[in-house]
Amino acid sequence: MKKLYALLPLLGLLFIACEDDDAPITTTPDPDPPVFSAGTANFSNYVAVGNSLTAGFSDNALFRDGQEASLPNMLASNFALVGGGAFNIPFMADNLGGATLQGNPILGNRLILAFLPDGPSPVPADGVGTTEISTKLAGPFNNMGIPGAKSYELLAPGYGSVAGVALGTANPYFARFSSSETATVIGDAAAQGPTFFSLWAGANDILLYATNGGSGVDRTGNLDPTSYDRNDITDPNVFAGALDGMLQALTASGADGVIANLPNVTDIPFFNTVPFAPLDPTNPDFGPQIPVLNAQFAGLNLVFQALGVPERQFVFSETAASAVIIHDEDLPNLSAQITGALIMNGVDAATAGVTGFLYGQARQANENDLLTLTSSSEIASLNEDAVTTLEGLGLPPASAAQLAVNGITYPLEDQWVLTPQEQDAVETALMAYNQTIETLATVYDLALVDANALLSELNANGIPLLDGSTVTATFATGGGFSLDGVHPAPRGYAILANAFIDAIEAKYGAELPGVNPLDYTGLYID
Repeated sequence: MKKLYALLPLLGLLFIACEDDDAPITTTPDPDPPVFSAGTANFSNYVAVGNSLTAGFSDNALFRDGQEASLPNMLASNFALVGGGAFNIPFMADNLGGATLQGNPILGNRLILAFLPDGPSPVPADGVGTTEISTKLAGPFNNMGIPGAKSYELLAPGYGSVAGVALGTANPYFARFSSSETATVIGDAAAQGPTFFSLWAGANDILLYATNGGSGVDRTGNLDPTSYDRNDITDPNVFAGALDGMLQALTASGADGVIANLPNVTDIPFFNTVPFAPLDPTNPDFGPQIPVLNAQFAGLNLVFQALGVPERQFVFSETAASAVIIHDEDLPNLSAQITGALIMNGVDAATAGVTGFLYGQARQANENDLLTLTSSSEIASLNEDAVTTLEGLGLPPASAAQLAVNGITYPLEDQWVLTPQEQDAVETALMAYNQTIETLATVYDLALVDANALLSELNANGIPLLDGSTVTATFATGGGFSLDGVHPAPRGYAILANAFIDAIEAKYGAELPGVNPLDYTGLYID
């Protein structure tokens, strides 16, 4: 790939006659001007299909600037140099990203970096989004990226039904521009007769499970996606069938295309920003409580030792950061044993019962656990629902509040932590999905992008740029990811776009300029 941004700023030497200041200025022609080519591909009608990564989702929302900086739009700008046609995007109405349905807000605004007294923090932008879901856009649109879509949903009739949005059976982003109430995403894409397509789908089939701390169900072995909940892992055979169905439709008229595999979700900042041991003994709100907490847990820790599970003891350090207490649903539930042991040691039945209830499947987090980015606002906060539950068990309000501090006295709930067992479920599904993608890329003779390897490299070592800087996966400051910690920033999308272009060039013999990541922001600053 001949990168235009890698060329010297001056492509020719200036020759000025010394004896005549008014002599005409001449330049020498570039001895090796870039020549671009589509190779064997036909980019005249490019259609992109996928989810939020295709749409240009960033900072937890879809908004106009993000759509302009979407990966497919970058590709289309390259394709336009070698016969590519117009690339139509179903733009949101503004740069807030929020949306309404019949005037009622249903999508929140994008995140912005606010400079608060406690330091910079992502917060939703102020204002009311002006995108109304029921106001249909006239298509067709080349960018068919649908945020939130799972693989099988891209084939689901009615997924773009405005009426179905309120019922939870349709997608609000697709409802804005679907061709009919019964349309499918892939049907609307294929109906355009693409000559070239990109397909990057399936991330949400595991991502929603992961970002919700594994609180869903691994549906491997269940071939009926109508029985799935949003946060479940899709059965690999269901994924394979959906991907094959999409490729059949997209290639029916002989289109060429490019497909990408799926990244490991544990490579994103969402799982690499909040440490498992975030409790600082120098924090004036926490440090003075440490001796009291350790004394409070001393009796329970003796029970853990007696039950043969000393690794489940709770100990907070007065000199180093301490791990949070978490609920681990994969642990044996020792509630009854804890309650019985405490009663045998003279603890009243009510207190023993509450202790067993709280800590029967609890332990302190360790380096193998991944805390979600969203857990940062929950740790050390009062869990109001837990207060209500504990009061229902007979505790007075003050005592209930003392035992309802997230991660300290109340185990941090499942949705805030991805445990090793849950990580294994994600990894197993990911390996199966990526094997399917690789196989189908061969079957349909498509270019294949190893997005998994690229994002792993971004996370491990960073990606160097021409100005000497390095794009990393560090939250907020690395330049690779947006403020939601999941979706790339425009600069990250540019790096991905170049990987797509490399794969297209290798497969179809094309010569394209690529894009310069430095032309795109690593962080929106408002």
